[in-house]
Amino acid sequence: EVQLVESGGGTVQPGESLRLSCVASGFTWHDYVIAWFRQAPGKEREAVSSISRAYGTTYFGPPVRGRFSISKDDAKNTVYLQMNSLKPEDTGIYYCAFTYGGRIQEDAMAYWGKGTLVTVSS
Repeated sequence: EVQLVESGGGTVQPGESLRLSCVASGFTWHDYVIAWFRQAPGKEREAVSSISRAYGTTYFGPPVRGRFSISKDDAKNTVYLQMNSLKPEDTGIYYCAFTYGGRIQEDAMAYWGKGTLVTVSS
C-alpha cells in the first residue's frame, strides 16, 4: 500500500512562510498525481494544490494562487508545498493525497497521509 508522510507544519505569523513536504513510498506506479488538501476549523476539506509525477502539471486552488507553489524531487519521492505570505485563513490541517489520475477532489484520492497542522496567527 502506498504510504504518504507529511512534515513541515508549525505555527507562524501572518506574512511568513512554511514549506511542507510529502514523502511517498510503497508503490511502483509512476504516473500519478500528488495533491495537497487542507481543512480549516469549521470548514470542509478543500484542494490546495497538486502536481503530476510524470509531467509536472500543476493546479492551485483560487485562495492560494500567487502565494503557494508546488514542486517535486523525483529522486526523493517527495513533493513540496511552498507557502508564502501566509494568512490566518490558511490555518488548518494539511493533507498529502495520492491519485492515479482524474479530478482533484477528495473522493478521487486513493491514499492519504495523516496530515500536518499549520497555524497562522498573530
